[in-house]
Amino acid sequence: MSNPGEADLTPITSVRQLADWFAKGSKPASAWTIGTEHEKFGFYHGDLSPPPYEPRGIRALLENLQAKGWAPILDNGNPIGLTRGKASISLEPGGQFELSGAPLPDLHAAWAELRNHIEETREASAPLDLGFAPLGFHPLAKREDMPWMPKGRYAIMRQYMPRVGAMGLDMMVRTCTVQVNLDFGTEADMVEKLRVSLALQPIATALFANSPFAEGRPNGLRTLRGRVWTETDPDRTGIPAVAFEEGFGFERFSEYVLDVPMYFIMREGRWIDATGSTFRQFIARGLPGQPGIEATMGDWADHVTTVFTDVRLKRFLEMRGADAGSPEMLQALPAFWAGLIYNDAAQKAAAALVRDWPVEEIQALRRAVPETALATPFRGRTVRDIAADAVAIARDGLRARGLGEEVFLEPLDAILASSETQADRWLRLYHGEWKGDVSRIFTAAAI
Repeated sequence: MSNPGEADLTPITSVRQLADWFAKGSKPASAWTIGTEHEKFGFYHGDLSPPPYEPRGIRALLENLQAKGWAPILDNGNPIGLTRGKASISLEPGGQFELSGAPLPDLHAAWAELRNHIEETREASAPLDLGFAPLGFHPLAKREDMPWMPKGRYAIMRQYMPRVGAMGLDMMVRTCTVQVNLDFGTEADMVEKLRVSLALQPIATALFANSPFAEGRPNGLRTLRGRVWTETDPDRTGIPAVAFEEGFGFERFSEYVLDVPMYFIMREGRWIDATGSTFRQFIARGLPGQPGIEATMGDWADHVTTVFTDVRLKRFLEMRGADAGSPEMLQALPAFWAGLIYNDAAQKAAAALVRDWPVEEIQALRRAVPETALATPFRGRTVRDIAADAVAIARDGLRARGLGEEVFLEPLDAILASSETQADRWLRLYHGEWKGDVSRIFTAAAI
C-alpha cells in the first residue's frame, strides 16, 4: 500500500483540478457498488476491559488474521491494519476494530462479507479471550481507560482535538459507527444524492440510535455518539449549509474543503503536523517550519478524509450518521441508503420528501435527535413518521432493483412498529431483567 500523501505527487495548480478529483468518481449506474464499513468495541471476556494494542491485544488479533489471507499495513513498523483484495481492516484510535468492506454489486454480497468477517474475527479472537460488541458509545469505560493505537496520524489528532471541541477525544476512542459508501452518476446526480442524504441523515441517526449508556449508567440520550459529533469540531462536522447553496457542485465543495483546517501531511514515511493551516493556506505559502514542501494531489486526497460531515463527499458518498448495532442493523444501514438513492424513482420520491426543508431546520433536527430519537417532533410530525416514509421509499427502491434486497429492511420495520430503537431496548432491559447492571450489554450485543 502506498503511503498517504505520497501516492500522487502531482502539484496543485487550480481549484478546478481539485474539483476534477471528485468528478473522477462519477460512474454509470451499471457500475455502482455498495461498500459497508463498521466498527466495534473489543473487550476481554474476563473483566470486560478494552484490549490494548499489546500484549495479547489488538496486534495479536491482526497477526492471527493474517493466517486467513490478510496482508499487514504497517505504521512505523507496527501492524495497524490489514488488506485482502479490495477490503481492509483498520483500527480506530481506541482500538475499535473496523471492517472497510469491498465495493460489492449488491446487498446479498455485502451480507455474505459481513457474516464471513464476523466468523473470522471470532476465530482469531478466541485464543486471546476477546469478544467484540458493535455499540455507538462505550457503555462502561471512561476516556482515560481507553487505549491508544500506535498510528502516527492519531497522535497529531489527539493533540489537536481538545482545542476545537469538548468531545473530540471521545469521538476518537469511545464511539463506533456503521457507514455505507455509494456512488453517483454525474455532478447533478451527486448534488441531489448529497442533499437528500444530508437532509435524511438526522432521521437515520434516530432510527439507528444505539448508545444510551456511558460509564456504567444511562446517559440521558438515545445516541450519545450522535451528540458527540455535535461537540467535536465545527470546522469539519455536521450538515454543511454549502451543499444547499444554488449552483453547488464539485468546485464549490472543493472551495469549502480548502478552508477546512489541516491535520497532517506525510513525507518520506513520516507524519508532519500541519495543524494551524487550512489547505488553501498550504497551497499559497506552504507550511510553517517546513520549507520546500508544496501541496500535492496526494495531500488533497488525504485532507478530504479529514472532513467529517454527516455525509462525506469523496469519489463516492459516505453516509456517516448511524451508531453501530447488531449485525442485522449493520446490514440495514446500507439497505436503507441504497434503497433511497440507487433507484431513480425512489431518489426522486426522497427528494420530494425533503424538498421544502430549510437547511437551518435540518441542522436543528440533527442537534435534537440524540436525546429523543424517533419521538423528536419535526414540522408537525415526529421523526418516526418521517422514518416510516423514508423506509417505505427505500423498500420501493430495493424492489425495483429486482434482487430481493428489501428483506434487509426488516429490522427497521420492527423498530418502526414498536417505536423502540436499539437504545430503547437496552434501557428497557437495564430497568428490568438486568437490574441496573450495564455490563450485561456486552454479552447481549456481542457478535
